[in-house]
Amino acid sequence: MGNRVGPGAGSSASGRGLVRRRRRRWVRITAFGVTGALVAAGGVGWAVYAKLSGNITPDEAAAAELARYDRERPTSLVKDARNILLIGSDSREGTGNARYGRDSGTERSDTTILLHLSAGRDNATAVSIPRDLMVDLPACRRPDGSRSAPRFAMFNQAFQIGGSACTIRTVEKLTDVRVDHHVVVDFHGFKAMVDAVDGVEVCLRQPIDDRAAKLRLPAGRVTLNGEQALGYVRARKTLGDGSDTERMERQQRFLGALVNKVRSNDVLLNPAKLYPVLDAATSSLTTDPELASLRGLYALVRGLRDIPMEQVQFLTVPRESYAYDANRDQLVEPAARRLFERLRTDTPVVVKDNGPREGSYGDSYPGPFREPAVTVSPPPTFRGNTAAEDTCG
Repeated sequence: MGNRVGPGAGSSASGRGLVRRRRRRWVRITAFGVTGALVAAGGVGWAVYAKLSGNITPDEAAAAELARYDRERPTSLVKDARNILLIGSDSREGTGNARYGRDSGTERSDTTILLHLSAGRDNATAVSIPRDLMVDLPACRRPDGSRSAPRFAMFNQAFQIGGSACTIRTVEKLTDVRVDHHVVVDFHGFKAMVDAVDGVEVCLRQPIDDRAAKLRLPAGRVTLNGEQALGYVRARKTLGDGSDTERMERQQRFLGALVNKVRSNDVLLNPAKLYPVLDAATSSLTTDPELASLRGLYALVRGLRDIPMEQVQFLTVPRESYAYDANRDQLVEPAARRLFERLRTDTPVVVKDNGPREGSYGDSYPGPFREPAVTVSPPPTFRGNTAAEDTCG
């Protein structure tokens, strides 16, 4: 991940420190201005707050199921570090989702990302979990109240069988990392978020003509609207080598570009633009009850605004083709175990775009006429990218 930003970084009276202080000052001024306007408007301000909070659906069923198995769940090791499971649902239910396929009455996790926020909020690491990864699924409560038997199956079946609670328990069993919060968003919510920020720019190395994804785009820098962005992050067989691994890397780069757009001053410092973003961001969210309000979400993200973009990282869990089915995935060990250990202990993760390059954990070796010595090993490096990287670079 590179050097961590210490408490004193950027605090000088000139350069980046001054820029950051000015930026925070403008954020405070804007916040005070918006607050004043809402107070002046009286009930209008409360109505806006209530509407945005009311957009979020609390996942009470998942909370109850997780409480039932609380004793077997991993323990959080580092105070104030947080792990949030982001689940993109492929449900065809809800406004505008039916166009993406027939509703079979079930849904699977089209995208799942474990987001780790460091205790000091100086870095964030987003780890994609392949939907085709072969894992041990626990016994889970089905929507009809019955319970499934434990099984060895594809990861995304967890969401189909038992929703977010089953997915969370599967991730915790796989990683031994405690999931503190979860967020589920559907197709419509994703599109609305992209449209609310007036599109997101990506860089295409080749033109795209994908009928299934309804995409026809030129090469080079292109600003995608919500519909195009959804097709871009979901397309698989006609882009690149057709692998799910490449699709996840494309999703990661797009999310990095989205984070950059949302954090840009023309969004965060413009109330006229900020409200549609908040409305879109909350309208299709299902979260754990603690996050299911503007206050809950703010308490989580307030420490994220100062994380440098180069410290917002994306990677895929180390994986390879499953030994018994080339169309499925399995973890690469010990790389995956080392990654999970670093997340669990809030230890910095290092990513490089040309990875993966496993750290050579050196063995002890005897020097001449000396006691055995232990070499200092570099940290493991994983293939990934940061939100600061230019996709056209």
